[in-house]
Amino acid sequence: VAGILIAIYLLTLVFSLATHNHLFDPPKLLDEHDEQANNETSNWQLIRPWIVQLVLSTAALAYQSEQFVTALEPTTEQLGLTALFTGVIVIPIIGGFSEYLPAARGALNNRMDLSLSLAMGSSLLVALFMAPLLVLIANFIGQPMDLDFASFEVIALGFSVFIVNLVGMDAKSNWLEGVLLLGTYTIFGAAFYYYPS
Repeated sequence: VAGILIAIYLLTLVFSLATHNHLFDPPKLLDEHDEQANNETSNWQLIRPWIVQLVLSTAALAYQSEQFVTALEPTTEQLGLTALFTGVIVIPIIGGFSEYLPAARGALNNRMDLSLSLAMGSSLLVALFMAPLLVLIANFIGQPMDLDFASFEVIALGFSVFIVNLVGMDAKSNWLEGVLLLGTYTIFGAAFYYYPS
């Protein structure tokens, strides 16, 4: 299952970056001739620094994440938070903070496509790539891990996907939909807090 999920994630990248990238392009501001000339001269000049920056940022983020989780463990034990609540609610809130500002800015500028892609992109990355990759890596390093979730977790995930799909169906939003999403998240947070470990 982990291998299938990773394959699906890689195919979503091919879909969004290669075969159907026109569906994800921002509106064109330049005419076609100027855009073609700019792309021919500057594509590789832009890609090289981005790759270096991506590799360095990934390494720094991996180190920072490990330090964060190590520092968080004593605090969650003192507060009596379960590992499930910490992993599902606390760490994603803090870890995803860098996505909240651009998503909120995009929503304020009526760019729901940007807000939704930021919110759903990281969720897809974790669900379809990172978790399955960890399952495969864990077996190689002798600490087996699986994707066997409790029925409560599966039901919460199913409801989350259903609600986000309903809200994002028309690619428009209003303040009431935002309140509904925040209310749903708060309800799930309370459910995971009181769910027995």
